[in-house]
Amino acid sequence: MSHETIYSAVYLVPRGALRTELIACLHKAAARANHARAGQIPHMQSIHVRLPEVDDHLIPGPWEGDLIEGAGNRSSVGTRVERTRIRVLAKMSSTSAADALESFGEALKAIPEVLGKTLTYDQGKEMSYHGALTLRTGVRVSFVDPHSSWQRSSNENTNGLLRQYLPKGTNLSVYSQAELNQIVLSINTRSRKRYAFRTPLQVYNEHLRLAEANDGTAH
Repeated sequence: MSHETIYSAVYLVPRGALRTELIACLHKAAARANHARAGQIPHMQSIHVRLPEVDDHLIPGPWEGDLIEGAGNRSSVGTRVERTRIRVLAKMSSTSAADALESFGEALKAIPEVLGKTLTYDQGKEMSYHGALTLRTGVRVSFVDPHSSWQRSSNENTNGLLRQYLPKGTNLSVYSQAELNQIVLSINTRSRKRYAFRTPLQVYNEHLRLAEANDGTAH
């Protein structure tokens, strides 16, 4: 049995006093408590206790998310990438948690439910309203460890790729959502050797059809 399975069982299944007693037995409980006292994002679910099938690649739809910031960190664009390397961009008014909630909420609601299961994020304060985001979209948010960008490497790679279109020092507020959609479309329709020279968009659509068929929603 993997450690992720044990953590998931302890954090997600028991309730009340039993849950408290079990969590106290975990060697990471003290670290989690220290994070809470240090004023971290409230009620974070660590990447280490997310559902094991996400790590084991057993379910479709795990997404990674982040912001890329513009000149003087006064403007930003929300980025999301799915396991198939399909990308989604979202215009933001600022880097605040309220704007992130609106921007990410609209973008995630547009994703078919069967491919919108989870979102992995860093511990940026813009995701402080992750609980409200889950209520709006049904997407569960997990947080990586501090200074551990490799735990969401797909999004880090995406941000580097996007800098070809949105260079550092650019005022990102001048880009409309339509312009961001065109940028991401050009990326999503590039052939990839890893997919036998199919595009991420083609692979994503194949996954969507399979997921809908398995979910019983395909017509």
